[in-house]
Amino acid sequence: MHLLFALRQAIDMIQEEGLENVFRRHRLLGEAARRAVTAWAEGQVLSFNIVEANERSDTVTTVLMGNGHDPVALQRYCKEKCGVVLGTGIGDLQGQAFRIAHMGHVNAPMLLGTLGVIEVGLNALKIPHGKGGVEAAIEYLGEAVEA
Repeated sequence: MHLLFALRQAIDMIQEEGLENVFRRHRLLGEAARRAVTAWAEGQVLSFNIVEANERSDTVTTVLMGNGHDPVALQRYCKEKCGVVLGTGIGDLQGQAFRIAHMGHVNAPMLLGTLGVIEVGLNALKIPHGKGGVEAAIEYLGEAVEA
């Protein structure tokens, strides 16, 4: 019964925002996450799971972690030290990737907070990464969202 009440509430929220606005928000947040990952990838440890940019999702971004670095350590740091839960790699990507969700009841401050925590974790764990990921996301949103 509780699931039906939750579904009703979710549908009401979508109708209130407007379906096209929901899709637009997901596109904006997805691109903001991708801008951050693009900056971080300059350190040559992090990369996109989906190589073709036009095939990447507006609902979740999967980030591969290479060169012997452990995404579980980053996930643990983000959760235990900052209270932010990152998704794990699924299937063949288990132990090789983490996921950033940007769909559903998520807004720009939530995403920017998550990206900031990831950057804090990358710094704390001394995982090589390009600088300015959060700034790239902020810059994109500042240009893409009309005043």
